[in-house]
Parts: sequence; structure tokens; C-alpha cells
Amino acid sequence: MSDSVSPVVSTMSDEEVIARVLAGDKASFEIVMRRYNQRLFRTARAILRDDLLAEDLVQEAWVRAYQHLGDFAGRASFSTWVLRITVNEGLARLRRGQRYAEQREATGAGERMDRFSSPAPDPEQQASASEMRALLEQLIDGLPDANRAVFMLRDVEGMSTAEAAEILSISEDNVKVRLHRARVSLREMLMAHVDIQCRGAFSFLGARCDRIVGQVFERIRG
Repeated sequence: MSDSVSPVVSTMSDEEVIARVLAGDKASFEIVMRRYNQRLFRTARAILRDDLLAEDLVQEAWVRAYQHLGDFAGRASFSTWVLRITVNEGLARLRRGQRYAEQREATGAGERMDRFSSPAPDPEQQASASEMRALLEQLIDGLPDANRAVFMLRDVEGMSTAEAAEILSISEDNVKVRLHRARVSLREMLMAHVDIQCRGAFSFLGARCDRIVGQVFERIRG
């Protein structure tokens, strides 16, 4: 799958893209996938705390979204709708008590996503950025489940309190409380001398994005 999308197509709204897909233009589904792949991955990883399991969850969420695209009524934004599919499936997997440790061992999971990063011209800067991302991922993984999901949606993805509340099916007050607790915990773990630079954490671009798009289209066409 190519990263390039025509200027006309790339500026279409989600609703316009969905209308094209429902009219039979399956290829247009790639537009919304690439538009929200990173957001879905970050949300999935906040729930599962594992890169490969999160990728699998993202793939499943996109397939389900495609299969039920006709059910999208537009009462919420498309991104909220597909994120709720991701959250619901992720929580269902946790409730089923899957043996994640065994799955990691069997599939060789656990490789850091840093191997997908483009090499920076300055090795020292690259190492520093990699260390910071690794530290942030480790600290975020250590947050309680409920606080971690809220933190990922609000501070990493930059979503509003209302959006996070709708996706997680909790009140806006609960979102604020959990976000506050998450921030306090992280500040304490960072000992008040490291600025939180979250926007680059859990990146889902390039080869990873291409792989998810390709795998989903294989399943759709199959």
C-alpha cells in the first residue's frame, strides 16, 4: 500500500470516504485507516501493553469496522466510533483472560518498536530520543489500567475530555479524575525533573502502518 493519496481524496471528510466505500470503492477505506491507524494503535496498546497484541487488535478493529460500516449512523464521529470498537474488543480480550505471556513467547513478541524508526543523522540524539521514548512507555505501562487508557487518549492523542468519556463510556468527571491521577503518578516517577514529551511515543507510522493496511485489505478481499 502506498502512503500517497491524491490531494482531492485526502481532503475528503470521513463521511465522504465512508460513502465511497459503501458505494463499492473498497480501496478508499485505506484513507480512514491511515488517518486513524496511530490513534487506534496507541489506544490498543494502552489496554494490552504489548506491541504485537496491539497490532492484532488494531487489525481486528478495522476489519470489524469495515464489516459493520453500514451500521455507522453518524451520531458520533467516525474516529470515536472506530475507537469504541477498539476499546470494547480490547477489554473483551482482557476479560477472556488470554495467556498473553505465552503468546509473546510463542510469537517472539517484545521487540521494541524502535527498530521501525528512521535513523537520525546524529546517533547521540537518536539514542537520547530512543531512551526517552522507552522510559515514557515503561512509565505509562506502569499506570493502573483505567488511568492509563485515559492518559493515552487525552495527553498522548490530544483528545478532548468529552471524546475520551464517550469512547470509554465513563463520565467526563471520571476522565478528569483519572487523568489527574495519571499525571501525578508520572510526575512522581519522573521525580519532577523530566518534561513529559509524549507526542512521539508509541509511533505507528511507515512500515507498521503499511503492514496493518495490507493485512486488513487481505482479510477484506478474502
